[in-house]
Amino acid sequence: MEAIKVFGLASVAKMKQASMLWIEGFREACCLHRVIVFYFRSRKLLIRTGQCFLLNGFIFLGSIFILNSVIVPTLQWILPDDCSQFDSQELCSFGGLLKFYSFLQFGLIKLFYIIWFYPLYALSIILSALWYNDIAKYGFEAAQKSGPVKVDPMGKEKLTSQNTGHVRQRDGLGGIMIVIGEQLYSILLLSFFFIEVSVTGFVPYIGTALNFLHVSWMYAYFCFEYKWNLHNVELDKRLSFFESNWAFFLGFGSPCALPVLFCSSFVSSGVMAMLYPLFVLTASNSEAEKVISSQRNKWGDTRLGRLPIFYVADVLSMKILSFLPSEPHEQLQENKLK
Repeated sequence: MEAIKVFGLASVAKMKQASMLWIEGFREACCLHRVIVFYFRSRKLLIRTGQCFLLNGFIFLGSIFILNSVIVPTLQWILPDDCSQFDSQELCSFGGLLKFYSFLQFGLIKLFYIIWFYPLYALSIILSALWYNDIAKYGFEAAQKSGPVKVDPMGKEKLTSQNTGHVRQRDGLGGIMIVIGEQLYSILLLSFFFIEVSVTGFVPYIGTALNFLHVSWMYAYFCFEYKWNLHNVELDKRLSFFESNWAFFLGFGSPCALPVLFCSSFVSSGVMAMLYPLFVLTASNSEAEKVISSQRNKWGDTRLGRLPIFYVADVLSMKILSFLPSEPHEQLQENKLK
């Protein structure tokens, strides 16, 4: 009985700690006012962010609005597929006419998707991905104008504009193969995790909740990845830090994932593509390490423990990498065990 009581108290303490870290992460993500000063320091940053808003907000979301508010109602008026829409009820006796109108209406809407919407969607993804890198870089440069960057992404050593992280030296063909292996591992890991995020939405009963959790983690990781790239933080350290502080990053990614709950897939994609640069800049300017360390000091020895968020993606990635030459594969295994 005493053991059960102790376990219960420990569980309550961990739930409280997780809740506080989630709140802190959510609050950090919502501190969008911190990035306003960046736009006064960098005209390039302002232009790139404006391009994201123009393409994803005005053009992409505007196309969805025109489709739903103008094109579809117009086609329904010209090609009615319901008897109540006919002035003469005699036309309702021709069932084939209703089916033809319905088929034609469906075909014209699909034609709009094929000719305009899908190419625009692909263009939005490609251009936005390129612009996000520029936004993160310009934001980092704007942050440095106020002084050297003092916070290390992993909270271990100071970073300045002259010292942006420890980069392992790799020489020779073996070193090149290791670098290629690590880059390939990163691509595979995030690709499999993205597939996992998509699949969770189809789980019965709890699919929506699972999908929201995974989308929140996905956006949080991507937002902070730009900062970690600029600081040359190694992939294994990123994953360890992220999974060890899963509650904080769940909170940070929650505002990013909210459109998924309330909007259709295309609308949520457009909204997030438009707002994503702001969260990237917020993550770049966030002192997440200090916030997490402060919460840990409050709770003493209580630790949430590491949550293997990327476990499935890691297993699948390592399975594929096992077909590569043994040296980079073994090096990746050693790095993960550190």
